[in-house]
Amino acid sequence: MQLSDKNIISDMRTAYGKTLVELGLKDPNIICVGADTTDSLKTKMFGDKFPNRLYNVGIAEANLVSIAAGLAIAGKVVFASTYAAFLPGRCLDQIRNAICYPFLDVKLVVSHAGLTVGPDGASHQQIEDISTMRSIPNMRVLVPSDSVCVRNLIPLLSYTPGPFFMRLARPSNSNIYDDNFEQFDIGKGNVIRDGSDITLIACGLMVSKAIDAALTLEKEYAVSCRVIDMYSIKPIDVELVYHAAVDTGAIVTIEEHSIIGGLGSAVCEVTAENHPVPVNRMGVGDTFGESARETEIESLLSKYGLSSDHIIESVLKTRKRMKK
Repeated sequence: MQLSDKNIISDMRTAYGKTLVELGLKDPNIICVGADTTDSLKTKMFGDKFPNRLYNVGIAEANLVSIAAGLAIAGKVVFASTYAAFLPGRCLDQIRNAICYPFLDVKLVVSHAGLTVGPDGASHQQIEDISTMRSIPNMRVLVPSDSVCVRNLIPLLSYTPGPFFMRLARPSNSNIYDDNFEQFDIGKGNVIRDGSDITLIACGLMVSKAIDAALTLEKEYAVSCRVIDMYSIKPIDVELVYHAAVDTGAIVTIEEHSIIGGLGSAVCEVTAENHPVPVNRMGVGDTFGESARETEIESLLSKYGLSSDHIIESVLKTRKRMKK
């Protein structure tokens, strides 16, 4: 595994915008549609390069999805983007019936998901989108952990027929992967760090926290943690989860999303049907988020049980369950 050792700080949205431009140079059928968030989602880069291939439909998210569907019917590969609070939040019917049912080439790439939206508060902290999207037939769901992951997954979306939902984070974060790392595929996950005592399966921004927790657990508690970046939530890497259950005997999942229907639920489905082991799901409980200043994001995550210290505590409790 080629991990980044340079502590490079980057953001997923910029990686998305730059990769779209690179793809647009190769494929004239790629079209981008936005909903008054083209600056924030960095799709303006694509529009600046290809002004006749970016459509900004304004604050009309259901219309954004319907227009994307129409363009796909016309033979285009369409990337439709806005904030996660609005997509899928305001247009589930259009996504289900206009994109997924006819299996159209529409790639829904959203940003500002989870609690780390911060000051926008509960109304904009989308914590149900993974659950909603993975329940719809034909929809694939991806949650990249850094900009390298984004840069490699976006081309896969463009080349793979049918609908996709990709969830990006708002904040910049440290790269997990080395710039030259390219081992990503739909329906797969990556073992970031091997271990034998327990497995941490995380997605998005929580992967880096899982790595930090694993390092502390090994150093201070002599607990060897396997860490998996499960960037593909649907389809999920059944084989990777199965071997983690068999090899380590217990799993902790970590996601910036509700524990209902997200990564944790997907992992539990795999273990329950293939090799039952203790699984502790870490994420947002059956509650909404709340506002926090930009400088208080880490405190907000901690309040909802999503800090590295909380992961350590969860691992130690899960290990006790294994011994009973």
